[in-house]
Amino acid sequence: QVQLVESGGGLVRPGGSLRLSCAASGSIFNFDTMGWYRQAPGKEREYVASTTKGGITQYDESVKGRFTISRDAAKNTMYLQMNSLKPEDTATYFCHGRIRVSLYWGQGTRVTVSS
Repeated sequence: QVQLVESGGGLVRPGGSLRLSCAASGSIFNFDTMGWYRQAPGKEREYVASTTKGGITQYDESVKGRFTISRDAAKNTMYLQMNSLKPEDTATYFCHGRIRVSLYWGQGTRVTVSS
């Protein structure tokens, strides 16, 4: 059964850094695409970043230059390195994957950026 499990969220000060992890059951390269989405309280879930099997990455404009998405095949894990965090980055972050027409979501990990 395909599973995605996020971890690494927590409380961080503005300007600080966090690294989120998304552990997959089986190889992460089983996924045609993987990515990160986030949802702040009272707001819709929004796109953050994504990566393809070929290593092509994309970022939402709001995080470009601050966040980096990557994969570690040996650990079957996708990461989101978040630097220069801002209060507006506060949200629950969700791992997402697609295998052909099947879509998969993790349970989410909370990130709070506050002084």
